[in-house]
Amino acid sequence: MSALEWFAHKPLGGGIFWIQERFYESGNRANIWLVRGSLRDVVIDAGLGLRSLPEYLRAAGLLGTAPAGRARPLLAVATHVHFDHAGGLQHFEEVAVHSAEARALLRGDSFEEVTWLRDSEVVREPRPGWRARSFRVPPVRPTRLLQEGDVISLGDRQLTVMHMPGHSRGSICLHDKDRKILFSGDVVYDGSMIDWLPYSRVSDYVTSCRRLMELVDKGLVEKVLPGHFNIFGAERLYQLASNYVSQAGFCHKVSTCAMRSIASLVLRITNPRRAS
Repeated sequence: MSALEWFAHKPLGGGIFWIQERFYESGNRANIWLVRGSLRDVVIDAGLGLRSLPEYLRAAGLLGTAPAGRARPLLAVATHVHFDHAGGLQHFEEVAVHSAEARALLRGDSFEEVTWLRDSEVVREPRPGWRARSFRVPPVRPTRLLQEGDVISLGDRQLTVMHMPGHSRGSICLHDKDRKILFSGDVVYDGSMIDWLPYSRVSDYVTSCRRLMELVDKGLVEKVLPGHFNIFGAERLYQLASNYVSQAGFCHKVSTCAMRSIASLVLRITNPRRAS
């Protein structure tokens, strides 16, 4: 199957494109965002990597051109290194990730990357004989390590890094302050927040959600482009974040701890070669 068949995209205007993997039918299917700038294009999250995303972007004519007709630099930014977001990083020359998760990406650590893929979720084989049990996120060496407050310049637009741990220790959001757009990764999406994975932490998540609420209170976000499911606005962002804060009490922490233990055991069994 070609990359043109595997991916599909939807233009959102303002130089932003929403890309998805057509034949990965799962709640884990991540949204992929292409943001075009005057000097650089940025891909936010890269999907599973079963087909080449850069190849698709070129074939679909989605990449901008620099002077003399050359392709503009293309940077892939992972909001975190979980398999559904980081598998496709292998196809990019420039890769950025938060420093807290750089080692896991470099080692191809399937435990921290929570690799969990089933044959039934991939409804068309990306290549003959492909099987989910052989899937791993290959080791990738980041070319840029991100920290809180870093700015990724695209020329005519800037994306500010917000370190928002909780879902994972290196989770980030990217904030386009001028356009009041938040690329939220898995920090928040319109669904149940997952805080029971090996490197999740409820107390960090509460702090991150309070930061999200503050963004809304200050009028700094109008649109959220999340890591999964549909786009939503500031009112829903505040509701999702405040709901998490209000329910993250003692009982929730106890149940989350139990779920994390089970999830960690399952991941170590299913990813024995990479567990650490």
